[in-house]
Amino acid sequence: MAKRQPKTEPTWKDVKAKLTNYNQAELLGLIQNLYAAQKENRTFLHARLGLGADVLEPYKQVIDRWLWPDVTKGQDFSVAKAKQAISDYRKAVGDPAGLAELKVFYCEQAAGFCNQYAFDGDAYLNALVLTFAEALTIVGRLPADRRTDFMERLAEVRDACQDFGCGVGDSMDSLWAEWEAANGSAEEIAN
Repeated sequence: MAKRQPKTEPTWKDVKAKLTNYNQAELLGLIQNLYAAQKENRTFLHARLGLGADVLEPYKQVIDRWLWPDVTKGQDFSVAKAKQAISDYRKAVGDPAGLAELKVFYCEQAAGFCNQYAFDGDAYLNALVLTFAEALTIVGRLPADRRTDFMERLAEVRDACQDFGCGVGDSMDSLWAEWEAANGSAEEIAN
């Protein structure tokens, strides 16, 4: 008796091979079906195609929801879901200024939530420090004339986090000093 071959999951290569047989109308129909199937697909297409007044707003809403939950309604936080919004934007557009905005916004929301509720969850705070470091890195790659606003906002986050547990303030101070050593002081950039 012949041995049965295990089934493998289809890959992008398999999908691509099938799509090459589609004409323009069929491709548009497929994209329309994907658009209608999930909100995430609509958000992706709007961002990729630059549609809407603010392509960052849907991603900010997700970050806000998962980093600053409404505790009166029993909502929980999720670092993973907030970070997924940034990852989704990166896949859709990946504009460095947009990524910087989302990472700085992430830091602002996380710091604000911690301040309002005296929250000190280790994983949450570690993710805040990591995102702060990522924000500094992305901002450092922007043209100097585009950095000022981001650096001012990150300075406010850093100041707000000085009394947090887990060494958050010290970590942010170290990251800030490393950034300034590599890029010049934030004040010099502003001038």
